[in-house]
Amino acid sequence: MATTPRLSRTEVAAHLRVVVARTARRLRQEVDAGLSPSQNAALATLDSRGPLTPSELAAHERIQRPTATRLLARLEEDGLVRRSADPDDRRSALITISDRGRTLLHESRTRKNAYLAQRLRSLGDDELATLDRAAAILERLLDEDVPPS
Repeated sequence: MATTPRLSRTEVAAHLRVVVARTARRLRQEVDAGLSPSQNAALATLDSRGPLTPSELAAHERIQRPTATRLLARLEEDGLVRRSADPDDRRSALITISDRGRTLLHESRTRKNAYLAQRLRSLGDDELATLDRAAAILERLLDEDVPPS
């Protein structure tokens, strides 16, 4: 009886990287909301963790503060976020997602979910369960890497 050769962590990581990147690119292509991946990620972070200061957003997104400032200026210009005074630090601002930003994010997620659900229709219960377990594992790995609030 032939056995499957054991893959190294590096081989699994390389395969996973390619598949995750292709999946993310395909989802972005399906739903062009006019947002860059960075803008979309910032909105999602503000939706789940906001309100945040620009520095806090930069830390969560792992970008430099000046990059976060430019990103937020664009989102604010488009009416997708709101800026208010930070009651704890008058030199800073608190950023929250606006109703318009939340609606855009919700519509984008709904379209992406529908696209992916359509792609999953051909899978059996065992394969769906495997993907669900894999998603939980990936989520746990990513959560271990999140900077503290």
